[in-house]
Amino acid sequence: QVQLVESGGGLVQAGGSLRLSCAASGRTSSYHMGWFRQAPGKEREFVAAISRSGGNIFYADSVKGRFTISRDNAKNTVYLQMNSLKPEDTAVYYCAADSGLLVVVFPKRYDYWGQGTQVTVSS
Repeated sequence: QVQLVESGGGLVQAGGSLRLSCAASGRTSSYHMGWFRQAPGKEREFVAAISRSGGNIFYADSVKGRFTISRDNAKNTVYLQMNSLKPEDTAVYYCAADSGLLVVVFPKRYDYWGQGTQVTVSS
């Protein structure tokens, strides 16, 4: 079992940057890791995912070219660098861990979740 704690959220102007971190209590190397977000009144949506070794990375089309997911298994930490932020990126961002065989983009496939961190982008 692993516990996940996100940090790094906040208020930023459009065009700005934030770096989210997700610290795990267990070994992140045992899990594929993902970032998801949920805006008020909307379903939780996939943002980015990275395989156990970091060799496979996937992004939602809406963030491709602006966001970068990375991981440091020695520190049991996953990051989401967010650049060129837009007001539509405003949401609670969640880190999640998946023990499955393949990297997936479906929230229901992930086993463990953090409590989320708020990101607000002002126009």
